[in-house]
Amino acid sequence: MAPPIERRRELAMNLSSRDYLDFWYQEFLRDPAAIPPDWREYFERFGNEAKSAESVAQASAAAARAAVVSEPRSAPLGGENVASSLSMAQLQDRVDQLIRGFRVRGHLAAKIDPLGFPRPEQRELAPESYGLLPSDMEKLFSTRTIDGENVRTLGEIVQQMRSTYCRYIGAQFMHIDDYDVRDWLQKRMEGTENRLALSRETQLRILTRLTDAVIFEEFMRKKFVGAKTFSLEGAETLIPLLDLALEKAGEHDVNQVVIGMAHRGRLNVLANIMGKRAQNIFWGFDDPHPEENRGRGDVLYHLGHSNDWLTSTGKKVHISLCFNPSHLEFVNPVAIGRARSKQDHMGDVDRRQVMPILIHGDAAFAGEGVVQETLNMSELAGYSVGGTLHVIVNNQIGFTTMANESRSTTYASDVAKMLQIPIFHVNGEDPESVAQAVNLAMEFRREFHRDVVIDVYCYRRLGHNESDEPRFTQPMMYKLIDAKPTMRDSYLHRLMKMNEVTREEADAIAERRKQELQREFDAAQSETYTPDLQTMAGYWTNYSGGDEPAEDVDTGVALGKLSYVINRLSTIPESFNLNPKLKRLFQQRREMGEGKRPLDWATAELAAFGSLAVEGHCVRLSGQDCGRGTFSQRHAILHDTESGARHNILAQLSDDQSQVEIINSPLSEAGVLGFEYGYSLDRPEGLVLWEAQFGDFWNVAQVIVDQFITSAEDKWHRLSGITMLLPHGFEGAGPEHCSARVERFLMLTAEHNIQIVAPTTAAQYFHVLRRQVKRPWRKPLVVLTPKSMLRENLSMSSLDECSVSTFQRVLGDERLGPGCKPERVLLGTGKIMLELLKLREEQGREDIGIVRLEQLYPLPKNHLEAALEHVPDGTPVFWVQEEPANMGAAWFIKVNFGDSIQGRWPLTYISRPESASPSTGSKKMHKIEQEELWERAMTVQQTVPS
Repeated sequence: MAPPIERRRELAMNLSSRDYLDFWYQEFLRDPAAIPPDWREYFERFGNEAKSAESVAQASAAAARAAVVSEPRSAPLGGENVASSLSMAQLQDRVDQLIRGFRVRGHLAAKIDPLGFPRPEQRELAPESYGLLPSDMEKLFSTRTIDGENVRTLGEIVQQMRSTYCRYIGAQFMHIDDYDVRDWLQKRMEGTENRLALSRETQLRILTRLTDAVIFEEFMRKKFVGAKTFSLEGAETLIPLLDLALEKAGEHDVNQVVIGMAHRGRLNVLANIMGKRAQNIFWGFDDPHPEENRGRGDVLYHLGHSNDWLTSTGKKVHISLCFNPSHLEFVNPVAIGRARSKQDHMGDVDRRQVMPILIHGDAAFAGEGVVQETLNMSELAGYSVGGTLHVIVNNQIGFTTMANESRSTTYASDVAKMLQIPIFHVNGEDPESVAQAVNLAMEFRREFHRDVVIDVYCYRRLGHNESDEPRFTQPMMYKLIDAKPTMRDSYLHRLMKMNEVTREEADAIAERRKQELQREFDAAQSETYTPDLQTMAGYWTNYSGGDEPAEDVDTGVALGKLSYVINRLSTIPESFNLNPKLKRLFQQRREMGEGKRPLDWATAELAAFGSLAVEGHCVRLSGQDCGRGTFSQRHAILHDTESGARHNILAQLSDDQSQVEIINSPLSEAGVLGFEYGYSLDRPEGLVLWEAQFGDFWNVAQVIVDQFITSAEDKWHRLSGITMLLPHGFEGAGPEHCSARVERFLMLTAEHNIQIVAPTTAAQYFHVLRRQVKRPWRKPLVVLTPKSMLRENLSMSSLDECSVSTFQRVLGDERLGPGCKPERVLLGTGKIMLELLKLREEQGREDIGIVRLEQLYPLPKNHLEAALEHVPDGTPVFWVQEEPANMGAAWFIKVNFGDSIQGRWPLTYISRPESASPSTGSKKMHKIEQEELWERAMTVQQTVPS
């Protein structure tokens, strides 16, 4: 049966061959005998596949695909009309596959490399690979999947696809699962052929920014010959890129931008984006007063800065460039944490007012695992910032190592494909394509609140630094680079060719910039010149660093208020289905709040969090499994047994309380600790904590501790109140579940840079947490927390102990009062001291004093001396620790006291023998060793040095 003429005319006008095929298939299903034999034979051949399809469209598409494979172009299926229609259906399917090929693989043929290194031929982009012949180029095909006209010739389709995906922007987006997201990107790229129509004003702005970048680098090289500046030459397009991104951010009502980057190009960014006065940079290179930086400060290309950026439309955007060590990508989570902190501070729950920009190197982005850790956090509720703009400054080399030696992936950016986000590879020598990539990336971020990556292909005109010779290892690459004009000259040539700008205009722009830099340089040479120094301001106005203040603050909470907080913590909503095993725990917590039983460790902690929250201090704790607690002790986040709904017991304290977040983190230490450190930089009034699952695991984040937490004040004058909770204690669980490596923290201590405490009671823990917020002195805090001792009676405290006083740096012994004559005094910290207290009671040893050093750093020598004040001179003191002799705090105590305390009490050290590993893996051997320690502590005689 032939279709009605009206239907055939409609199909012919729409040129949808698949519709025509669908029509015959429906007729076949109704009555196979009623359709022409050629069609009947065709559908019967693919009948099995067709009958299993869920729809006519699927079945006919399957038949068409099969036809592409099985039917020769010359084989007619029947009469002239039928053969022609079926042939067009086959061709349409091939065209659709070609279009998809460009979307999936077009980036592999894009001209993104300014050095022009050849790229492998992509057969999937060749029409002939789909059986399309040169004679098909003038035929019309349906283009309903392409933005614009519904009908185009094959030649027009290929031209549009090549122009969109194979020019100077290579777009990777087909890995995104969500059709709507892909469609959004396709329309915006294909509808414009991935080009941005720029006004002459914008072109001049780009040229000016390129000029600023190029002239700055040339000026630095001439004035400071041989100095390391880690030049941006060859990648100057970064400056107009950032300029355009900030303009777009202002347009999107972003109020603040946090930038993280490594050292390559940082000076240029400081001068031309951050607004740091060039004279301050020049003065720093002159370094006229080196004595002021003895043992402190940092190189200029690690420094940060903050300023206000005024967009061309008058919108003010505050921009902050984070300080960064040479450890490249480790600033990433720090910057993201700062952005999240700023958002929370201003109540930006939609994550729209603050945007992070991270600038990466190609080798580092592919090589450093913290990149993956940071990307992984981007879509997690506890860490999301509404999308980060990632910019890879792709020099196509890492120091002396080429890409084929440093990564196993096609692109440096391939790790980002773990996310449902687009990646735009762009030729840095084409600033207008860079402008399109920026515009598209920023629009994507605003629309979908996700990260986005711009991979800017450029090159490094000089070596790794200015004194390095890259031609030793990359002679061929540098032959190409040496022949290249500057990015500015390349763009200028293009504009002049299009009559968009004159040579005179361009020269005037360059001359103005040279004169500005010369004036700044001359000012910095003055003997009376004083640089502009950024001081602690804004959030940090009322906080200080330096040495630990002598005066303490009262951290107690009135009994009524404390009972109220604990009662609220223990109250479960009536509609909430609590796990039956937890009912007893929450009943006990209510009794603790009523003073009927002593506070355990977890309840004291929650009371500290809760009391701070009702006093207006935000609390944020994140870490692996911290909602429940590694040792099933916290249970701050409950889960309804019927619905799975979550309930935060710290969110129900009062109507005007501050926010309390308890966040289970991904299985990451470096990324998460870096994030929380960054968060703490913009929340000095809050308590920001990171908890390790076991204290042993913090060393995965060693870089964050070494380069940021312990040294930031000395290098960059940046303060932080980050608190690290590190479960510590030898309990027979093996060498990876026993030690928080306190010796490493102690090795990093100097100038009162951090605090290290090992509280042994719930009240002590309660007070030290509150002290961290209530004192205006802001320093990182390391807390060695218990494991088995979490529920130990000796570690419990009364409500009264939490309602008065403050954290005691040393817990003395009431037996060491006036007139005491102990046989010995045991001195130590942490769990073993509670074990010795218990052992002393069991043995009835009234002649032994036990003093607990609750704060290891800053070392409270005066408090320790006060605890021993009534002990007769010459009484032996034994430092006792669980750790081997080469670990723990023994060496630190010996460095500070030697063989006696204040020359009055001889000091001996008791520990496990020195060992390469912290502990035994045998639980029985652990018990033997522990009992030996106890025995030696109670009985060993002191050896007095001759």
